[in-house]
Amino acid sequence: MAQGSTADPLSITLGVEEEFFLVDPETRDLLPDPDPRIFEYCNENRADHKVVAEFLRSQIETTTRVCTSVADVHSALIETRCLVIDAATQHGAAVLAASTHPFAAWHNQVVTAGRRYEQFAMTYQQAVRELLVGGMHIHAGFGDGGSRVRVMTAMRRYLPLLHALSASSPFSSGRETGFKSYRLTLFGSMPRTGLPGPLHSWEEFEKLVEDYQRMEFIKDSSELWWDIRPSRAFPTLELRICDICQTVDDAMCVVALYTCLVRYLLRLDMEDRLPPEPPTELIKENCWLAQRYGVVAFLGDTEGSGRLDIDEYAEALVDKLSEDARALECEEQLRHILDLIRYGTGSDRQIDHYRLRRLEGDSEEEALRAVVDLVVEETGSGLDAPTAA
Repeated sequence: MAQGSTADPLSITLGVEEEFFLVDPETRDLLPDPDPRIFEYCNENRADHKVVAEFLRSQIETTTRVCTSVADVHSALIETRCLVIDAATQHGAAVLAASTHPFAAWHNQVVTAGRRYEQFAMTYQQAVRELLVGGMHIHAGFGDGGSRVRVMTAMRRYLPLLHALSASSPFSSGRETGFKSYRLTLFGSMPRTGLPGPLHSWEEFEKLVEDYQRMEFIKDSSELWWDIRPSRAFPTLELRICDICQTVDDAMCVVALYTCLVRYLLRLDMEDRLPPEPPTELIKENCWLAQRYGVVAFLGDTEGSGRLDIDEYAEALVDKLSEDARALECEEQLRHILDLIRYGTGSDRQIDHYRLRRLEGDSEEEALRAVVDLVVEETGSGLDAPTAA
């Protein structure tokens, strides 16, 4: 997990979790009971990374080592993806980096053995049975608890853009959902999800957690499944709203944007210049627009009036973050935002591929299997070692 540093007040450490699906290469359906040697191989060869089973046996989660730069994250993500793909390939599986599977049925899945997961299934019932989703979580370690809470609150207005850029879940249960990211619609049936309200101090956050515990709603703060949350166990701020990105390059774009925003907001916090908070209701509306339309959304302007073209909004934000991108040496990854908006995210590529296959005569089933093939190919693309800066 990313750990903060006290040497430099603007120092940021990073860690990324990715939740993958394991797919049958023949049927392209999920493997409800994958070969356990996949996990054994990963744990024997993981080095400083972490690989664990998820709630469903058809999933596998990686967590990178603690990284000291955006470039270090790039190397770490290549290592973790290569590890999982190598393990899966050797033991009859393929790896899918998408936040929903195009056609898998939730009722065919098997819950991972263990008391924690059994209790989870018993408590949340149908809400968790249908939770056939995966995501990408980015941990940024910096500052003290108070600064992380204040940066979290200020970060909320940027969550819609971060979400839109990561979208990879346009299909569910064999249907085109009409959403660029359907994952959060499914996840929203769980309690303590979505956008947290504005918090302004570590003490305020601690009091909220203690109230949840006093009422026996949660055991600890890891059961607050907000779109973004501070950690009590580690000195990090965890971004949770994002879908898993199909390619490493797309993932690095989101990592770069989040890291630049953290540094920018941390600078403002140190100077006591954080901007006033827009109404939570308006941020929520923008989050829904990002779910529905992805990078073609016209977001509400929370600092002015009317609606914003997401392309113009992103370009202005990239310019605003230029100083931080230079300091973090991630200017190229940050500017990839503009390519994603102009040419489409993983979700857009899935939809385009599906519709093209249908136009060329494929049945719905054939076209959906072709989407799985596309995502599997993109999951493994760009895994050559990055060029040193």
